[in-house]
Amino acid sequence: MSPITLRQIESLCLPPRRVFHAADVKRIRESAHLSQAVFAALLNVGLSTVQQWEMGRKKPSGPSAKLLDLMERKGMECLV
Repeated sequence: MSPITLRQIESLCLPPRRVFHAADVKRIRESAHLSQAVFAALLNVGLSTVQQWEMGRKKPSGPSAKLLDLMERKGMECLV
């Protein structure tokens, strides 16, 4: 058996990274019928962060992007 690199394992196991734009974040939040404040608390980020995402000033990354991806695919119930 040949040695396998971490990069090869990651390419097989991890879904591609999703880039969330302002409209995506707002759509996910509104589809869950959440206020910006509740959405921020659920994602463990500040209210101003959610506001900046929805205005397009910042983009979610790291754990926030993963949580948004889960929420988009499986609904809010997967986070509560």
